[in-house]
Amino acid sequence: MPKIPDSFPEFSLERLLTTVFRPDGGEKVCILIDLENPEDIKDLKFLENPELTIQKYAHDVFHQQLIGEVGEALNLKGGEMFAYKLTGGSNLDYEDDAYDPAGKHLSLTKDIFPNYDIILCISTYSATAPLTAHAKEYGFRGATLHGLNEVIMSSGLAVNYEEVSAEAEKLRLGMTKAEWVEIDYETLGEKMTLRLILDGQEAQKSHGLCHGKEPDVANLPAGEVYFVPNQAEGSFPMKYEDGTIGRLDVSNGRVVKVSLMEGELQTISDHQNKIINDPVTGEIGELGFGTQLLPFSGRDIQDEKVRGTIHVATGRSDHLGGHLKPDMFKEAQNATHDDILFAPHKTPEIEIPQVRMHRDGKTVVLIESYEPAEYMEELVAA
Repeated sequence: MPKIPDSFPEFSLERLLTTVFRPDGGEKVCILIDLENPEDIKDLKFLENPELTIQKYAHDVFHQQLIGEVGEALNLKGGEMFAYKLTGGSNLDYEDDAYDPAGKHLSLTKDIFPNYDIILCISTYSATAPLTAHAKEYGFRGATLHGLNEVIMSSGLAVNYEEVSAEAEKLRLGMTKAEWVEIDYETLGEKMTLRLILDGQEAQKSHGLCHGKEPDVANLPAGEVYFVPNQAEGSFPMKYEDGTIGRLDVSNGRVVKVSLMEGELQTISDHQNKIINDPVTGEIGELGFGTQLLPFSGRDIQDEKVRGTIHVATGRSDHLGGHLKPDMFKEAQNATHDDILFAPHKTPEIEIPQVRMHRDGKTVVLIESYEPAEYMEELVAA
């Protein structure tokens, strides 16, 4: 992997908000957190649970500073914190019910979304897809910061997002309008290749800036170039949470078969049954490339933004400009957007010998063995 900086600036909420949003002053801001029992926000009861470290960051760092010196310095109003029910999956729609620290029962769509200019969602599970949809409907700007930990706070949220945006744009320009990308895999003695058909589409970037007044939601840490593939064919491996490794066969843009390579057969059977019963869960909804030089945090939200990593996602894609929306799934709980990250610390059993892109009539190498190839390095250096 490329060498990461020896040190990062000290985290500054004032700098982060200024860079990401460029507030004019007077904007009303609030924080959303997710809890298994959202009523536990009453009297800040959730702070008694040592496992809720993400929500503790939301309170101790973001809420306390927004109602204090940072809110005053930026002339931001509010700073209130609300809780909604844990969704249980990445980018699943949340329930409308919310609670405040006084124990008052509220509605996200009636009491919160229409009344705030900037909304920060600091949660266990990513809420980027539903929050983006609601931002467009209600006109606010926001950021999703799920999975916060100390590494993310001290690196991925401490960087200069003007610089992150500039580097991401260089890479985006060098990859946009690609015809296809091929990813070679080797694992457990087996080789496979996944071809993602892009058909010359405009590449997009997650760069962390939400300037202006147009509704928008940043996913932080940011630093990614991504596509929503039009088609996909081939095979790729997947490492499940329990360590099982499966082979996923893709046809006509969707995972159609899952086979056991190593581990638990039940894990594979469960996945196979899911794509049989709800086929759109296997649709390839994203191809993403990290653009930043960051330490691995153990959380995909940051680790997928590291240059040299690549991720493929299945499921919901409407928040990325794709067509797959929650109402297209047979079961509401299946309407997730699931990133499958390939990175040396997370998938050491899976080699990626090469990632190739075909563009402007030429095929170039983007990544070799989790290292950015010369083409990518030259784009950033330009």
